Amino acid sequence: MVDLNRQAELREAIELFFFGYRAFTAPPDRLLETWGLGRVHHRVLYFVARQPGIAVTALQGVLGVSKQALNGPLRQLVERQLVAAVPDGQDRRVKRLELTPLGGQLENQLSGTQMALLEKVFAAAGPEAERTWRGLMAALKDATG
Repeated sequence: MVDLNRQAELREAIELFFFGYRAFTAPPDRLLETWGLGRVHHRVLYFVARQPGIAVTALQGVLGVSKQALNGPLRQLVERQLVAAVPDGQDRRVKRLELTPLGGQLENQLSGTQMALLEKVFAAAGPEAERTWRGLMAALKDATG
């Protein structure tokens, strides 16, 4: 149950989170739009870049989506030659994902805008605020399981 005395503060926190997220996603969204892609494509590109060779099933787990939900966006990225799906050396049924050079360039542009924003905000806020923010984001992530 939410503390009724804190509702105004909590609603303000929701708004700050919403507007902060909008500022964080706006530059990549504009770039994605020129490619006819969306945020789900960015998430796939990001995590494949962070974990080259990740299996499709492992990527489903990282993203918290079903095979069906991942299939369409992943197929589009493969068709556009942004992601390569390579059969595993041990088990040919397993597909390993990696970014193509073009996919790597796009992912660098997309995430680069976000890293630049975070770098600017963290520099202005200072290291203690950055540590606090990281703690809050980790707690929020862990709260959802």
